[in-house]
Amino acid sequence: MANFDGSHNSGPIRIMVVEDHLITRIGLISVFSTVEDMVVVGEAANGAQAVEFHRLHQPDVTLMDLRLPEIGGLEALAKILEHSPQARVVILTTYDGDGDIARAMRMGAAGYLLKDAYIDEILKAIRQVHQGKKYFSGEVAARLLEFQSAEALTDRELEILSHIARGHSNRETANALFIAEQTVKNHLKNIFGKLGVNDRVSAANLAFQRGLVRPD
Repeated sequence: MANFDGSHNSGPIRIMVVEDHLITRIGLISVFSTVEDMVVVGEAANGAQAVEFHRLHQPDVTLMDLRLPEIGGLEALAKILEHSPQARVVILTTYDGDGDIARAMRMGAAGYLLKDAYIDEILKAIRQVHQGKKYFSGEVAARLLEFQSAEALTDRELEILSHIARGHSNRETANALFIAEQTVKNHLKNIFGKLGVNDRVSAANLAFQRGLVRPD
């Protein structure tokens, strides 16, 4: 178990698995049961359980999906870190949008892996995070670098992009955000420039692809 100074007691790495798909969760737990330096101390099927069980079990490393019932993985991550700032959470998910990756990292995730990762890489990530390091798979690291190198959208631009991606007109977007229609047009010009696109459809497609906007 992690001490307050970041050091660890001797013994196996204590893991909690947070995954709503039963077969996947059982599979991960079965794998960890065969690894000498790891032991599963808790499992959760949704975000609310993840927060509750983390407080109860205080695992060394938590392996957690992003798409979870009740509350999502990012919200669960925030709540876990709120009550346990030293918590080490590795995201294991199918979400590969660079917006999701950047948000998870900003919020304090210690690692990010995609579900097509080999089990050896998952074990390596857990051990590295347990040692106080960060771990991002090669593909995730490349996407994160690309995301960070691009000029970031402001909160207002993200709001407008969200409306545009859902097919709302400039007027509908302006009314929803209580701003002038011309202000929406000005923001769209900036959004197109930052994303390197020339029209609304391209901006919307890129927003969904990068995880800047989530599908309804």
